[in-house]
Amino acid sequence: MPELIRPSTVLPSKRTPFTLVTRDGFTLIGETASPLGERKGTILCFHPNPTGGGMMDSHIYKKAANRLPELAGIEIIRFNTRGTESEAGKSEGTYDNGDLEKYDVEAAIAYAFDVCKAEKLWVMGWSFGTDLALRHAHDPRILGLILLSPPLKYSKPEDLEFWKTDGRPITALIPEHDEYLKPAEAAVAFASIPQITLINVDEAKHLWVGEPMVYRVLTEITKIVAPESLPLPEEY
Repeated sequence: MPELIRPSTVLPSKRTPFTLVTRDGFTLIGETASPLGERKGTILCFHPNPTGGGMMDSHIYKKAANRLPELAGIEIIRFNTRGTESEAGKSEGTYDNGDLEKYDVEAAIAYAFDVCKAEKLWVMGWSFGTDLALRHAHDPRILGLILLSPPLKYSKPEDLEFWKTDGRPITALIPEHDEYLKPAEAAVAFASIPQITLINVDEAKHLWVGEPMVYRVLTEITKIVAPESLPLPEEY
């Protein structure tokens, strides 16, 4: 008999813990959750700010890893940036406001392509992770960006200018009640990037709390990476 998918639901996948060594010599920890069947795409996740508790297990990412490999054939790669700790352990190094984290981004992208052999790689950032994506995820093999609750706290005008010129697709989910960048402000802030799709989510907040919000986020992710897998089931 089917069971309702709950916050604690963990569906089948192949889970592979890994470590990365950055170009400046720090070891980072992470985990890949891969489909047992066909892999339709891969998402590399950059987590929220560790100074506010962000990590690879931040709830949207943990639930994506627990569900999307089975439900949508999407591989999820999560890792802790320098100085960040989760249940899996702590990455070496010290938090650097998104600057030296460029080496973390570089190492994670190399892992996705060289070890996971990703053929269709998307980068997803959440909050602080969106700044890492906009600033540092410039590898031309990446198909595009998915931004959750972008605060644009650490990104500079030249970072947005890069994406305007680059032309690859960007989708940003903007919560109605975001504490940092609300829909009207986001429309102005991203106006220079013609290929960006802004999705304003009513009643949502920065942290996407609640199962209806999780389902909405995972649906929008799947719509980009593996649309043929929609609609996502709510039971398993």
